Amino acid sequence: MRPLSAHTIVRLWEWGLGRSPADRALALLVVALPDRSEDELASLPLGRRDALLLSLREQSFGPTLGSYSECPGCAQGLEFTLRVSELLVSREASESGEARSERARSEFELASQGYSLRFRLPDSTDLMSVSACEDVSGARTMLAERCLLEVTRAGREAALHELPEQAMGELAARMIECDPQAEVLLDLDCPACGHSWAVVFDIASFFWTEVSALAKRLLRDVHALARAYGWSESDILSMSDARRQFYLEMLT
Repeated sequence: MRPLSAHTIVRLWEWGLGRSPADRALALLVVALPDRSEDELASLPLGRRDALLLSLREQSFGPTLGSYSECPGCAQGLEFTLRVSELLVSREASESGEARSERARSEFELASQGYSLRFRLPDSTDLMSVSACEDVSGARTMLAERCLLEVTRAGREAALHELPEQAMGELAARMIECDPQAEVLLDLDCPACGHSWAVVFDIASFFWTEVSALAKRLLRDVHALARAYGWSESDILSMSDARRQFYLEMLT
């Protein structure tokens, strides 16, 4: 896995303008893992994709992540630090061989409300497809349509629209159970009012926000140094962070 260089960060940021979050996440992995095809990376279950994004983020920006959330009880801002190791869901040591084998499978099964469901886990191509949906309900239905391989009842094929709401809810829960890295929950406590709540940590969104902020900072650095010394963008971005910062400090 290749860490992101200054050149790559600026190029990715420019390419990602107007793209969907799923497109951006996949682009990060494509440049970091050149020995793996885009199709292969796009077909990874979301949990595996997110684990790779966490590893890339650690290699590129370090093991700690500065985070922020707002208390839903009193609107107090809460700043906190996370570590990549805390966000990686690893149950290998505690799982039985049967459970590990199930997670390695590409297809899964669920019996709910008299229906038998066979499904696969969502991947990046699914997220790209549902990103065009205008509402959560439509996205949820499309995702189920794409991931459900077979629906039967009493041995006969059934349609998706026949599934009761409870079965759809159990399907979503079962997907998370089979791919726990795909939904990382953070338990937070407000020091001001004592309210406790949970938020979903989305590494794809978090990482891209950092990439975007750094790309803009790098372009400001290029502007300052090119104006002062006449150097090209390529030469400036090829410098180490320490060297670039030293030149910038001499301009003040």
